[in-house]
Amino acid sequence: MEFIDYYKVLGLDKTASDGDIKKAYRKLARKYHPDLNPNDTEAEKKFKRINEANEVLSDPEKRKKYDEYGKDWQHAEEFEKAKRAQRDSRDFGGYTYTQGQSSEDFSDFFDAMFGGAGYRSRGRQVKFRGQDYNAELSMDLMDVYKTQKQTLTINDKKIRITIPAGIEDGQTIKIAGHGGPGVNGGPNGDLYITFAINNNTSFKREGANLYKTIQLPLTKAVLGGEITIETLSGKVKLKVAPQTQNNTKVKLKGKGFPKYKKEGQYGDLYITYQVQLPAKLTAKQRELFEELAKTNL
Repeated sequence: MEFIDYYKVLGLDKTASDGDIKKAYRKLARKYHPDLNPNDTEAEKKFKRINEANEVLSDPEKRKKYDEYGKDWQHAEEFEKAKRAQRDSRDFGGYTYTQGQSSEDFSDFFDAMFGGAGYRSRGRQVKFRGQDYNAELSMDLMDVYKTQKQTLTINDKKIRITIPAGIEDGQTIKIAGHGGPGVNGGPNGDLYITFAINNNTSFKREGANLYKTIQLPLTKAVLGGEITIETLSGKVKLKVAPQTQNNTKVKLKGKGFPKYKKEGQYGDLYITYQVQLPAKLTAKQRELFEELAKTNL
């Protein structure tokens, strides 16, 4: 099994923080993404290797195993079991591990075990689960306003997935069985997709609720009336009560964002009124305000 220096792949050293790893991965993934490098097989290879490195180093448990066992990290548990067993019996299915052998010798032994016939314990072949894959999918907020289907290409395999409406930024979903192949007939690993949601709207999102501040003309605030505002589902008319104060909040029930995996259910939209003072007054307007001032209002 070829040893791949995942730190080198991301341009980092072993002291890199979680933030360093995330930053390096995102930068390189954007640079070598297949959509930006069509028909570039070398860029595609680098993109896969970058994802592989991030998959291991961004997971604290996997990173710990990788740092300790190198190319054998996926079989760290079996490695530990074998080391414990050798202390008790000094014999592994016909291979004797003697005191004084280096960890590198032992690593070579594992290479032999997991290639070809695999490791046999009491006449049975041990099956190992495949490696989990991690991927990031970038989408705009309006892309997840409705449930949709997408086709992803993972390791040259096309996977059709359903993305539920209401998925959140940073949320991860698992696609069972679409990770790396198992060893010796073991089950495949899983695919974990983390979503990076870009809010390309004028609304602030918190879960299923949306928030927006709108400018309210002074005359509407004082006298009341009707205004039209935009929501994600279209325009709605709002009645403004006379003498509406600055920073007044109004709730539009059910006009927020879809609730994740709750078909037909939506959060609420909260509107905050920012009373807008006139920047310039005509002579007539100034005269009217001066008359108003005489009433001590």
